[in-house]
Amino acid sequence: MNFHEVRFPASLSFDSVGGPERRTDVVTLANGFEERNTPWAHSRRRYDAGFGMRSLNDIETLVSFFEARRGQMFGFRWKDWSDYKSGAATADVSHGDQVIAVGNGTQTEFQLAKTYSSGGFSYVRPIVKPVLGTVMIGLEQDLMREGVDFEVDLSNGLVTFSASPPEGVEITAGFEFDVPVRFDTDKIQTSVASFQAGDVPNVPVIEVRV
Repeated sequence: MNFHEVRFPASLSFDSVGGPERRTDVVTLANGFEERNTPWAHSRRRYDAGFGMRSLNDIETLVSFFEARRGQMFGFRWKDWSDYKSGAATADVSHGDQVIAVGNGTQTEFQLAKTYSSGGFSYVRPIVKPVLGTVMIGLEQDLMREGVDFEVDLSNGLVTFSASPPEGVEITAGFEFDVPVRFDTDKIQTSVASFQAGDVPNVPVIEVRV
C-alpha cells in the first residue's frame, strides 16, 4: 500500500481549514420535485494546510515532508483538530464513548467506529487510523486490558479479542484517531517575499480510502 504511517506535523495542521465533503447527485424532475442519490457511503475530508505556515522554518518542514511523500504518491496521517476524539471535543477519552458492536459469541474481530447523530438519524464512520496508546475497549462498561484481552491494529483500526465477547454484550471503545490523507497536488509553490508579506502557500490535502 502506498501509505506511510507517519503524521503530518500536528503544529502545522492546527490552523488548517477543511472538513467533510459529500457527493450528491440531484435530478430535478419535470414536476419540480427532486431525486437525490449518492454514490458515496462515507464522506471524504479535504483540508488546506497552508494556513498553518507561520515561519520559514514551517515552510522548510512542509517541503521536507512533501518530498518524503513524493508529492501525491504516498498517503500519511493527518490530525483533524476539530474532530479527533471518540467523544466530546472537550472531554477526556473514555472506554464507554462509542458502542462499536454487540457480541455474538463467535466473532473476535471488530472495527473501530464513531457514530454521528442528529435529529434521530445517524452516520457510522469507520475509524482506520487510531493513535498509539489511546485506544480503550470495554465490555458492558468493564475496561479491558490491551495486550491481554485485546489487540488493536493501528494501520486499519481492527480490534481483535483473545476470546470472543459473549452474545448480547455491548462492545464499547474510546480512542483518538487520525485521518488517512495524501497531498492533492504534486507541487508546492512559495517564495520568501510573498510569505513575509502574508501570502501563505496553497497546500491541499485530501482523505484517501485505505
